[in-house]
Amino acid sequence: MEEELVPRASLQLDAGLRLETVAGGPIAGVPRLTQLRNGAKLARSVVSAWRIIGRFRPAALLLTGGYVNLPVALAAKLRGVPSVVYLPDVEPGGAIRRIEPLVDKIACTTGDSAEFLPATKLAVTGYPVRADLRNALSLSVANAREQFDLDPSRKTLFVFGGSRGAQSINRALMAMLPELLKSAQVIHISGTLTWDETETFTATLNEEQRRYYRPFPYLHEQMGTAFRAADLIVARAGASMLGESPAFGVPAILVPYPHAWRYQKVNADWLAQRGAGVRLDDEQMADQLLPTVTALLHDDEKLNAMKAAARALDVVDSAEKIANVLRELTKNG
Repeated sequence: MEEELVPRASLQLDAGLRLETVAGGPIAGVPRLTQLRNGAKLARSVVSAWRIIGRFRPAALLLTGGYVNLPVALAAKLRGVPSVVYLPDVEPGGAIRRIEPLVDKIACTTGDSAEFLPATKLAVTGYPVRADLRNALSLSVANAREQFDLDPSRKTLFVFGGSRGAQSINRALMAMLPELLKSAQVIHISGTLTWDETETFTATLNEEQRRYYRPFPYLHEQMGTAFRAADLIVARAGASMLGESPAFGVPAILVPYPHAWRYQKVNADWLAQRGAGVRLDDEQMADQLLPTVTALLHDDEKLNAMKAAARALDVVDSAEKIANVLRELTKNG
């Protein structure tokens, strides 16, 4: 992903960013042979990371988790470069747990992460939402809906499952769409891997139904506009929802990915406990997604309370807070 995003960002910002890469892969939750191969890659990458850090000579290092950060964190430690790892989820995965002894500070979305990591190392910063997403907040809700050629006065559901898609969410949505579209409208990001199935399904809808349904394989520049247009979201409970749902004040029905570690369930529960979301497990969607969506969209008092609860969780200056953690480390160094 970075091989596309970094050069693109460099051109947009005229920043002269240069991408350097090291090899690696997960060593937990994978077959033994894969563990050995990835472990060997990570070991070799300590040397690569050592050389890159030596050439660049950073004052401090920001890590963002993932097993490929292990050799980078170790190389930084050996070179005496102070480092911060950012924890986006409430609960850390195996990679950040292993990185923790090597870093000086852990920037985190919420103080609830102190249950899992040393509180003395934590700096609560909130989740940094990209500026190009936040820029959509300058639009009125009506204008955002008009940009998708939707009815400005109809309640709007925004459904997505990540860049590749979430097949179970897509299929649950398709099953309920004919009923849902009688009273609401939908912006749907199917993901690139399931777009063919979505296109085939869309062709079965009648003209009136297609009037209120906007499917896309993926959104880039219009992602913030879709958030702004929404009254309610259905999505996985990845870390980004801890920042993006609050930034736009949009409540969410969160469907944790069932084949991963429990961190998405913890994220979903964190938002639900604060009144900003509802957790709905994958196996519940077939029976409960439609009644849950319709109940919320037809209850203005409940929906408005959830919107207020989501907005209350927003940390507008999260990126600046992470930068300040890095600045403090360079002063101490």
